[in-house]
Amino acid sequence: MKTMTLAGKRLQTGAEIVPDADWWRGGVIYQVYPRSYQDTSGDGIGDLIGIAERIGYIASLGVDAIWISPFFTSPMKDFGYDVSDYTNVDPMFGTLGDFDHLVRVAHDHGIRIIIDLVLSHSSDQHPWFVESRMDRDNPKSDWYVWAEPKPDGTPPNNWLSIFGGSAWQWDGKREQYYLHNFLTSQPDLNFHNEEVRKALLDVVRFWLDRGVDGFRLDTINFYVHDQELRDNPPLAKELRNDSIAPAVNPYNHQLHVYDKNRPENLDFLKRFRALLDEYPGTTAVGEVGDAQIGLQIVADYTSGNDKMHMCYAFEFLSSVPVTVERVRSVMSDFMTAAPEGWACWAFSNHDVVRHATRWGDNVNDRERYLRLLAGLIISLRGSICLYQGEELGLTEADLAFEDLQDPYGIQFWPDFKGRDGCRTPMVWSEHDQSAGFTVGQPWLPVPPEHRHLAVDAQDHVQASMLNHYRRLLAFRRTHPALAKGSLEFVDTGDAVLSMIRRDGNEAVFCAFNLSEEVQVIDRPPGALEQLDGHGFSGFLRPDTIEISPYDAFFARLG
Repeated sequence: MKTMTLAGKRLQTGAEIVPDADWWRGGVIYQVYPRSYQDTSGDGIGDLIGIAERIGYIASLGVDAIWISPFFTSPMKDFGYDVSDYTNVDPMFGTLGDFDHLVRVAHDHGIRIIIDLVLSHSSDQHPWFVESRMDRDNPKSDWYVWAEPKPDGTPPNNWLSIFGGSAWQWDGKREQYYLHNFLTSQPDLNFHNEEVRKALLDVVRFWLDRGVDGFRLDTINFYVHDQELRDNPPLAKELRNDSIAPAVNPYNHQLHVYDKNRPENLDFLKRFRALLDEYPGTTAVGEVGDAQIGLQIVADYTSGNDKMHMCYAFEFLSSVPVTVERVRSVMSDFMTAAPEGWACWAFSNHDVVRHATRWGDNVNDRERYLRLLAGLIISLRGSICLYQGEELGLTEADLAFEDLQDPYGIQFWPDFKGRDGCRTPMVWSEHDQSAGFTVGQPWLPVPPEHRHLAVDAQDHVQASMLNHYRRLLAFRRTHPALAKGSLEFVDTGDAVLSMIRRDGNEAVFCAFNLSEEVQVIDRPPGALEQLDGHGFSGFLRPDTIEISPYDAFFARLG
């Protein structure tokens, strides 16, 4: 029976999680965006009790853990990623008691809870910042990144915000600028201050004591800034990409070596990991956001078994199509850059266009293609994150400007429409009001085209996308090589991605036809036993393997 500490007492969670300190390696994590999952209060915004009520569904998918996006007290200028109280639940999501209930229910179903911690910055309404900006001499005056203007009154340097414009905001009371890598209402904490580091580690311990099983650390490479405040160098146009910020954002015009990605960050990550190690079976995945040196940062942050357990990779969250060359390049580059590291792969999340649209709009048979991508992601070396609704085949919602809530989209409309299109409510019931998400007015509209993909429309249909995901996750559990094994690519041409996953005595051959034509490949040498239970139908011949368009083949190698 698992326990948790609260206010000096050991509280029983009512849980029986199978002990496995290595569960995260190859684990399947289901991301829940709480605003959009299930509303039980009728205010049109999802809540923690709503997640608890849907734990049975989540467990039916066969995932190992839930990653819950921020639910902390917040003015919601960035929908919870602007925290004003790190140790409380925002009333729109419920109470600390509701969170404790969610942990108990999840653990009762064998599911671990990972929460999203935003430590690089807080809300400008956090008491820490309110005190810090009062004057230059108060106890928290150095808890945030303050700097003098240049002699002409302009910002201290050329650093830019990911949300557009300068990363510096003038404060008339202190007559200084403060750093904000995101919204002006999200001032950056000063990680060069030891009191700040201790306070944030106390936050981590608070949630560990409440029974959480791990953390997803938002913008982990933004924690530490260059104390000399040196200008970032320009980035050549041919080296720019839009994997972190949209192409219309001049943020992409710099090489971000001074405003983030600082080597001093490693010391804090080691202290963070040492704290986690006091709680066996917990884990942390760091979100590394950098368009140029992301893989090197992943290598630095996951090496040595004394920092991050794994890093959340962005390579498959971009608009670059999934091809044989692309997958081989990403995986090979990662294994070269971070041979000791472990990645957490995702195709969709709350910040990017859903891959059903981002990639699926460019193919003739979207459903077959999405089924193939599901088979591919469960076969990659690393842990995986599935974003709510991905298992239903949800596409990106095309919202009207007047429906937008995301300040990022409002700022760059219409060239960049923001992140609301991937954050629309989960669809539970095809014919119910707001698709079963709420009895009130949903905070974002439910796209009409999502209704026929609702859970109750797919749940009992054996051939549905939902049950395809369930089969694939069960298949992955049955074959540990797919979850934890090594990866070796096999050259089978430009249309078919082939690999061998090995773990102990098990070796699984996987082949994915990424084309719209039938492909015939040579069978690998040695005994080959075709596997079933995954929903694909590649055909094994005496000397070859025939794979239909957007189909896959799995076999055990003797």
